[in-house]
Amino acid sequence: MQVLVIGASRGIGLEFVRQYRQSGAQVVATARSEEALATLRGLGATALKLDVADTASASGLAWQIDGHVFDRVIINAGIHGTRTKGLQTPPQDEFDAVMRTNVLGPMRILPQLPDYMAPGARLAILSSRMGSMALRDSTASWLYRASKAGVNSVLRDASLALQGRVICVAFHPGWVKTDMGGSGADLTVDESVAGMRGQLSQLTAADNGAFLNYDGQPLAW
Repeated sequence: MQVLVIGASRGIGLEFVRQYRQSGAQVVATARSEEALATLRGLGATALKLDVADTASASGLAWQIDGHVFDRVIINAGIHGTRTKGLQTPPQDEFDAVMRTNVLGPMRILPQLPDYMAPGARLAILSSRMGSMALRDSTASWLYRASKAGVNSVLRDASLALQGRVICVAFHPGWVKTDMGGSGADLTVDESVAGMRGQLSQLTAADNGAFLNYDGQPLAW
């Protein structure tokens, strides 16, 4: 199995690399810093320097993965921004940073992938339940929520464009004990990633375009 993980410097992305490598898969993974790239190499992954928020860097992915045919693609790169309550207008630079990373980043990456994916491959974008319109009951961190609603739309479009070739899903990883999730979260990162890996293996064509919890429970958009 060949796996591509976009955004693997820490937390969930890094755990995807660790678990797939432990299972014997060949893994290509991206990060921005030299320290993170060294960590990925230490796990036996092919490490690529990539910043989805940078036009030149993101547009150069295709030539870096030339020759690969991936069975799994995980797009994990994302940032949260300032945690807010209520309708607090975000500074423009923060809005730009969150939207550029969380929404424009996948829109830069996805068009480069079809030629490097095996028939029947599975592609997952790491989203969040916070991006759901139907399930929303709080205004906390509304910029992050808007960005995840946006990337959910991007995933749905990708699922239509790649239908019949690749099974595409958006995942809510659960509330995970990472730098973003905090120490009070419900799940360890290994539990979350193990759940998503299991679900990816079980997907069928009927799941294309779905929004799923890490344990496979369907989520409302």
